[in-house]
Amino acid sequence: MTKAERLEMQKEKLQTMLQHERRLWASGRTYVAGVDEVGRGPLAGPVVAAAVILPQDFDVLGIDDSKKLSPKKREELYGLIKEKALAWAIGWQGPEVIDAVNILEATKKAMAEAVNGLSVRPQHVLIDGNFTVRALDLPQTAIVKGDANSTSIAAASILAKVTRDRYMEEMALQYPGYAFESNKGYGTKAHYDGLKAQGPCPIHRRTFISDYL
Repeated sequence: MTKAERLEMQKEKLQTMLQHERRLWASGRTYVAGVDEVGRGPLAGPVVAAAVILPQDFDVLGIDDSKKLSPKKREELYGLIKEKALAWAIGWQGPEVIDAVNILEATKKAMAEAVNGLSVRPQHVLIDGNFTVRALDLPQTAIVKGDANSTSIAAASILAKVTRDRYMEEMALQYPGYAFESNKGYGTKAHYDGLKAQGPCPIHRRTFISDYL
């Protein structure tokens, strides 16, 4: 595939992924926020959500589900999204909240925090998943696999992923022995070996590691 063909494919993908946003823009809702989270599955660290409102002339190519992108590409897009977005914000709920209310409710709290942190109030919210957030008094649409089908949700997934990964890399320095720098808190062999050797650290989710308490 030539460079020109690859560029054309990326342009087509961007237009396809803007289908939900375009429908809402056409109905007069200028400010559409995409929301996604990262970190529901790890044994340690926070669940992080991001909310992003994109302009109607958004033209950054290569936006996709953050899990499909290399760390280098995510970092590159992270800067471009923040630069081009009309508004963006991060929401964050730590292990103590996850243990207290369960991971789904903590995810919803993080999403609500992200949306409420936007400098522009959205007129509609697109949420990745099969649920809406009751705490948000805003029109919402849940989109299953939204991070692969909505540009604003995919953009949010990239901001959330980079934010959380950077944090877990910092925690690897503070709490060595769990390989947080590589597993970002997920349950890899190195992580389980660390738990067996030294027990949990302050950022572990107690409800996720009951066998190691």
